[in-house]
Amino acid sequence: MSKQINVALIGNPNTGKTSVFNALTGLNQKVGNYPGITVEKKEGICKLPRGVKAHIIDLPGTYSLNASSLDENVVIELLLNKNDKDFPDVAVVVSDVENLKRNLLLFTQIKDLQIPTILVINMADRMTYKGISLNIPYLEEQLETKIALISTRKNQGISDLKDLITNYKELSTKPCLNASEIDMDYFDNLRKAFPNQLLYKLWLVITQDVNFGKTDRNEIDAVADFKTKSKADLKRLQQKETIKRYQFINDTLKKGQKIDLSTAKDLRIKFDRVLTHKVWGYLIFGIILLTIFQAIYDWSSVPMDFIDSLFASFSEWTKNTMPEGAFTNLIAEGIIPGLGGIVIFIPQIAFLFLFISVLEESGYMSRVVFLMDRIMRRFGLSGKSVVPLISGTACAIPAIMATRNIESWKERLITILVTPFTTCSARLPVYLIIIALVIPEGRILGLSYQALTLMLLYLIGFGAAVGSAYILNKILKIKSKTFFVVEMPNYKLPLFKNVALTVLEKTKSFVFGAGKIILAISIILWFLASYGPGNDFNNAEAIVTEQYASQNIPDEDLQQHIASYKLEHSFIGITGRAIEPVIRPLGYDWKIGIAIVSSFAAREVFVGTLATIYSVGSDEEETIKNRMAGEVNPILGGPLFNFASGISLLLFYAFAMQCMSTLAIVKRETNSWKWPMLQLIIMSSFAYLVALIAYQLLK
Repeated sequence: MSKQINVALIGNPNTGKTSVFNALTGLNQKVGNYPGITVEKKEGICKLPRGVKAHIIDLPGTYSLNASSLDENVVIELLLNKNDKDFPDVAVVVSDVENLKRNLLLFTQIKDLQIPTILVINMADRMTYKGISLNIPYLEEQLETKIALISTRKNQGISDLKDLITNYKELSTKPCLNASEIDMDYFDNLRKAFPNQLLYKLWLVITQDVNFGKTDRNEIDAVADFKTKSKADLKRLQQKETIKRYQFINDTLKKGQKIDLSTAKDLRIKFDRVLTHKVWGYLIFGIILLTIFQAIYDWSSVPMDFIDSLFASFSEWTKNTMPEGAFTNLIAEGIIPGLGGIVIFIPQIAFLFLFISVLEESGYMSRVVFLMDRIMRRFGLSGKSVVPLISGTACAIPAIMATRNIESWKERLITILVTPFTTCSARLPVYLIIIALVIPEGRILGLSYQALTLMLLYLIGFGAAVGSAYILNKILKIKSKTFFVVEMPNYKLPLFKNVALTVLEKTKSFVFGAGKIILAISIILWFLASYGPGNDFNNAEAIVTEQYASQNIPDEDLQQHIASYKLEHSFIGITGRAIEPVIRPLGYDWKIGIAIVSSFAAREVFVGTLATIYSVGSDEEETIKNRMAGEVNPILGGPLFNFASGISLLLFYAFAMQCMSTLAIVKRETNSWKWPMLQLIIMSSFAYLVALIAYQLLK
C-alpha cells in the first residue's frame, strides 16, 4: 500500500483541530491560500503504520454544512467535488468531549455524503474533571463509525488514530440516519430525477450558495420532472433536517454519554463575569495590552540591536574582504542590508504572535472579541477587527495577516485597508528624532510635552483608522453577511507545541512572503543611490576634493562629503530634486524628499537616509540631530526643521502608506493589486493634504 492518502481534518471551531493537526504532522506542514481566495490552507504529511503516507488537510472550522462564511464554503466545496486533487479518502471529524452534542451535527451530515469518516473525541483528559463517561462501543455502533478517544495535551490516543486512518477502507460509509424522511415525496422525486447522483449532495447543491463543479443548481431547476421549492420552503426543510439530526444525537447520547454534574468543577462562569464586564473587562484588557507591548519592545530590542550590528559588521567585512567593484558593492550595500531589513523584524513578529497565540490558546481572545464588538460595529468593523488594529502598533504586516478569521469579507477588507493607519514601531525612529528637534522640553501635570506629542500621534493614528473605517463602510457597496458569532471556549493552559508552531509558521510566512519584496526594493534603492548620470556623479571625488582643498579636513570627513555629493547627484538624488517643487509647500527641501522617497521601502529608512545625506558616517543620534538642527531653509532662512515643518512631517508620516512590504501583504490577502494601489494613493494623498494644511497654518 504505497499510495498517499488524502485525509481531511474537519470540525467545529475550538475543538482542538489544530492540536490534532500538529500532533499528526509536527513540522511537516505548510501554509498557503486556497486557489483564488484568501482563506488559509494548512496541509502536512503524516507517516502512518506499514509505510503509508497521509496528506493531511486542516480545513477551516465549521459548525455545519449549511455554509455561512468563506471558510465554510471551502469545506463544502471540497467534500462535494470528487475531482478535486485534495478530495479526502477519509474524513476525520474532530469533536470536543464537553460539546459532543453540538459537534455531532456536522459529523452526521458528513456521514450522509458516504465518505469514510472517523470520529475523534478530543480533550479526553478532562473527562474525569468534568464528570463525563462514554460508552464507546455503543457510540460506534449507533454512529456507524470508529472512534478515537484522544488527548493532544497528554499525547494520548494519537497512535490509535493513525491506525484507524491507515485502515480507513474498513470503515462503514452508511449514513447514521435517514434525513430524507423530513419530506419523503420531495426526496423521492429528487432521487428519480437524478438517479446517478448522491441524494444528500443534491440537497446541499439546492440549498447552498457555493460552487460544486459539474452539479449545478440551474441544471436541477431545468429538469422537467422535478419541481423545485421556494427559498422559504427550503429554509423550513433545512430547519426540519437540523431538528431531526439533533433528535437522533440526543437519543444516541442518552445511552452513550453520562455526565455526573456533582463532580464537574467549573470556574468559567466566574471568570467570564469579570473578563467580559462592561467596566472591568476593558480595564483588564487595557492592562494586558500595555504589558504585552511593553514586553514586545523590551524583549525585542536586544535581538534587534544584535541583528542590526551583525548585518552592519557583515556588510563591512564583505567590503573589506572581497575585491573592490560593483558586485561587491551590490552585496555589501544592497543585498546584505536588504536581508537585514527582513531579519530585523523577526523578533517583533515572533513575540507578537507568541502573545496572540497564548491569548487564543487560553480562550481569552474570544472574550476580547465579544467585548469589543459593541464598540467596533458602529464603525463598520467586527469585534474581531480589534486584534489586527492592536497588532498594528507593533507591525502592520502580521496585523493584516491576523484579519483572516473575520467572516464578513466587507468587514475584513475594511480592517485590512485601515490597519496601516495605526502607529507601528517603524514610525518611532522618525517620530522620536523630529519630536526632539521641534517640540520644546517642558512638562504639564508631570508629563513632558514630547511624551504627550508621541501619545497624541498614536491616538491620531487609531482615530484615523476608525474614522476611515466608518467612511469605507458607507461607500463600499459590497454585499456581505454581517452577523457576529463568537464561541466562548473553555479556559485552558496553552500547549507549548501549538504556540511554538504558530510562531514559527507566521514568522516564516513573513520572511518568505514580504521578505522577497523588501529585498528587491533594497537592491533597487541601492542601484538608484549608487549610480548617476553625467560628470557630476562620475567625477564627484575630484570635484569635492578640489572644493575642500584649502580647508585641510581629515580624510574621513572628506570621504563623507564625497559620499554626500555622490548621493545628491545619483538617480535618487535627482529624483529628490525633481520632486522638490511638490514637497516645498510642505516645508521640505530635496534632502527630506530623498528620505521620503527611500522610506517608501520602509519608514525607518528615513533617519538613515538623512544621516548619509548630512554626511554623518556613524549612527549617533545626537550628531544627526545637531546636523539636522543646523540645516537652514534655503528660501525663508532660519532652521529648516522648525515647529511648522516638524509638525507637517510628523503628520505626513502618521498618515502616509510608506511600507512596500505592507502593500505586498495587502495584495496577498486581497488577491488583487487594486486595493493596495488604492490604499497607497488615498493614504499618501491624504497625508500630503494634512501636512500641507498644517505647514501653511503654522509657518
